[in-house]
Amino acid sequence: MALYQIRQYQERDHKHVVDLFSSGIKEHIPAAFRYTLLLPKTLLFLFAAPLTIVLASGSWLLAVVCIFFLLLLLRFLAGQPFKEYVAMCLQTDMADITKSYLNAHGSFWVAESGGQVVGIVAALPVKESPSGRKQLQLFHLSVSSQCRGQGIAKALVRTVLQFARDQGYMDVVLETSIIQQGAMTLYEAMGFQRTGKNLENSIIKWLIGFFLFRFTYAFPSAQ
Repeated sequence: MALYQIRQYQERDHKHVVDLFSSGIKEHIPAAFRYTLLLPKTLLFLFAAPLTIVLASGSWLLAVVCIFFLLLLLRFLAGQPFKEYVAMCLQTDMADITKSYLNAHGSFWVAESGGQVVGIVAALPVKESPSGRKQLQLFHLSVSSQCRGQGIAKALVRTVLQFARDQGYMDVVLETSIIQQGAMTLYEAMGFQRTGKNLENSIIKWLIGFFLFRFTYAFPSAQ
C-alpha cells in the first residue's frame, strides 16, 4: 500500500509547495560547483592564474590567496543559475499556481504523505510547438529529500503522462540541466528521449558550462 497520495494542488498547499520547490532547486548548487571545477577550462584557469602571479610577483602566498578567491568566485557563479531561476519563478508562475496552471489548461499536482506535501509536478500546454504537434510541457518535478526512494517521482511523472494521454496530447516535453543527472536517468528510464541541447545566452552559464537538455515522450499512437 502506498504511503503517499497524489492529488491536485489546493491553495492551502502554497507555502509548502514553494518551500519544496525552492529547496529542491538550490540543493543542486554543490553539484554544480563540483561540475564546474572539473571542466577543462576551469582547471586550466585555476592553474594558469596562480602560476602567472608567481612568475610576476614571486609570491606563492599571493598565488594561494588567488586560488582561494577564485574558488569562492566559482562557488558563487555555480549557484547563480539556480538562484536566479528560483527568484524568477517565485515572481511569475509560482506566485499564483492556480492562475498559472489550473486556470491555464494545465495542472499542478502534489504528493502528500503524513499530511505533508513531499512532492510536486506541474504541466502546461506548449503554445507554439516547433514540431507542430500538440505537446504538454512538464515543469517543477521535485521530491523532498527525506522521501526519495519510494517511487514518488515516477508516480508524479506517470500522473503527467496520464493527464496528457487523456487530453489528447501527442508528446510530453521537458527541460532539465546537465547538473540534474538523477532526473535525466529517471526520465530516460520512463521512456523519454533526449531531443535537444541548449546553452543559454548568458556569460555566467557559458563560464560554468551550464546547459539544458530537452526530453520528449512521444505517445506510440501519435507517432
